Amino acid sequence: MGRKKIVVTGGAGYIGSHVAIALWQAGYEPIIIDNFSNSEHRIIDGIKSITGQDVVLHEGDCADQDFLIKVFEKEGVVVGAMHFAAFKAVGESFDKPLEYYHNNIGSLIFLIKAMQESQCRNLVFSSSATVYGEPDELPVTELSPQKLALSPYGNTKQICEKIIEDAAKSGMPLKSIALRYFNPIGAHPSALIGELPLGMPNNLVPVITQTAAGIREKLTVFGNDYDTPDKTCVRDYIDIMDLAEAHVDTLVYLERIKEDNCFDAINVGTGQGHSVAEVLEAFQRINNVKVNFVIGKRRFGDIAKLYANVKKAELVLGWKAKYTIEESLKNAWKWQLAL
Repeated sequence: MGRKKIVVTGGAGYIGSHVAIALWQAGYEPIIIDNFSNSEHRIIDGIKSITGQDVVLHEGDCADQDFLIKVFEKEGVVVGAMHFAAFKAVGESFDKPLEYYHNNIGSLIFLIKAMQESQCRNLVFSSSATVYGEPDELPVTELSPQKLALSPYGNTKQICEKIIEDAAKSGMPLKSIALRYFNPIGAHPSALIGELPLGMPNNLVPVITQTAAGIREKLTVFGNDYDTPDKTCVRDYIDIMDLAEAHVDTLVYLERIKEDNCFDAINVGTGQGHSVAEVLEAFQRINNVKVNFVIGKRRFGDIAKLYANVKKAELVLGWKAKYTIEESLKNAWKWQLAL
């Protein structure tokens, strides 16, 4: 019996590539779609090296409906899709809001339409903790009220979740879960794939590793006047390997559901908050390197504290994060050195 096919949009990206490997190791066949607008072909080579298998790759844009339909037609029976093909930089979304709305929302709509034409019913959507905005209470649960999004990027995630929910409510045969994850960090322990931002990184850990490697002169800590113990922002940092396993567990759960249509949202994090200063200290300590940093002004759109209540993931999916932040930072540095 052949492996069940799973379409992975944005499968050459940071999260998508790790999920593709986790899918293969769980007995599925990932079908990668990517236009390489924010990724490189070397990641595909890394996936091949880790799995020991050729990778099915369709190079193209998920905001092109005809292209997506042709991919599904060519692949035949596809039992599920995981959607990562989205622009994701909070800061950039303020400068390019129309591009973010067009790509992030359009690609989701076209994917769902292509799924319907091919009778593919299981969708795992890459959402984000940004849907919560500035929370009133911590840790945030899936029932925490969604405040006004603080960025166009965050707004696209809120809108996309609502689109999926409304599609399911309409009676469309669609079973979907939006995974609201917090701050993915780390890399595959093999150092063959990891986060590979093109241009200036928007996430903390790649800036730390690039600064430690001498690629960047210094790291700017955006603000040291927040209402936190050490005055720097606090986030929930989830290892990429744990995050990838959460996607596989979600797919397995969806396949078990007997309903024809449903939607749910689940937090994926560690349940613990770490400040920027703590992450910086831990990275230097665990890897025995120094990072040159300065304190800068607050970055627009950043909130002071955000970390997850992850009980629902444990109860529904049977999933729980395993990696420590030290392990994540060690693997991130191994990946940087391998580059």
